[in-house]
Amino acid sequence: MTLRVGIIANPASGRDLRRLTANAGLYSSTDKAAVVQRLLGAFGATGVATVLMPPDMTGIAAAVLKASGGRHARDSHWPRLEFLDMPLRQSVEDTRLAARLLVERGVTLIAVLGGDGTHKAVAGEVGDIPLLCLSTGTNNAFPELREATGAGLAGGLYASGRIPPEVGLRRNKRLRVRETRRGIDEIALVEVAVSPLTFTGARAISRAEDLAEVYAAFAEPHAIGLSALCGLWCPVSRQAPRGAWLRLHPEAGEALLAPLAPGLLQACGVIASGSLEAGVPRAPLLAAGTLALDGEREIEFGAADRPSITLELDGPLSIDVEAALAYAARHRLLAVPGKPVNHPGEQHDVHTLD
Repeated sequence: MTLRVGIIANPASGRDLRRLTANAGLYSSTDKAAVVQRLLGAFGATGVATVLMPPDMTGIAAAVLKASGGRHARDSHWPRLEFLDMPLRQSVEDTRLAARLLVERGVTLIAVLGGDGTHKAVAGEVGDIPLLCLSTGTNNAFPELREATGAGLAGGLYASGRIPPEVGLRRNKRLRVRETRRGIDEIALVEVAVSPLTFTGARAISRAEDLAEVYAAFAEPHAIGLSALCGLWCPVSRQAPRGAWLRLHPEAGEALLAPLAPGLLQACGVIASGSLEAGVPRAPLLAAGTLALDGEREIEFGAADRPSITLELDGPLSIDVEAALAYAARHRLLAVPGKPVNHPGEQHDVHTLD
């Protein structure tokens, strides 16, 4: 059976409004194409035969295709490369469709290049197919910042069956948002924020006065984004079987200085906090406002609505890169017999779909 993995590189990640409202960095299409190329080298070294990718209109796929015919790709024994046959709308629907097509093609693993929103979109479509998470977005609490070569080795070793699932995989938490009257059922991988703003507008929240509550699946002190509020006040790890919540008000007696976006520090008044237990629905205290899922306002609600937020422990699977590479080191999985060679992989053809 051919070993297939997928790569989804969101062309729009790392390019949102927070480039204007804060000092967030920029991930260009050239940067993302280079990340994909490093993944291809690592996948080829670990026995991946075929890599499937969606097309795009920003030059990522074109740059990878061009590089695949070069000497470096041949010397590094890149896997066979295929591009999915799919229409492009230049919206999050492209990411969701690509994820569904990769599931249909039977991939063992999907590498995702993007921020929290991109990973949320992919996770909502792929069930228990593991994600190899690479941070190329604005707020990157879910995908940890790491170099693609090492991450690719970890993912490739898992995909090829050389690292057992109980070692190489991590089960993540998620937050489920429901509003039954309107049939809304959405997920967030990091946090859900409640805002008094009654319209989605530019989506991103960048002002303390626009926050009333934050519910976090996990909250790390070093995080950037809305989950940083819980991370710096009532932190909870990715592995803990609970989450955290925080209630805010501009006239609170205590304030917390937190990075709501890269380079954007805001003093947010905190009036209450606590633990978020799994399986227990929580309702926003506001009668009307918006819900921001993983940093962006997506759901408007009014007095007639009854949205709920529930922590779930059976979220998406992802590659635990550190654990996988530690296992590879203990078992010498990257040891090459005989004299040193430049690359242990086998040659694969490059194939594209029109």
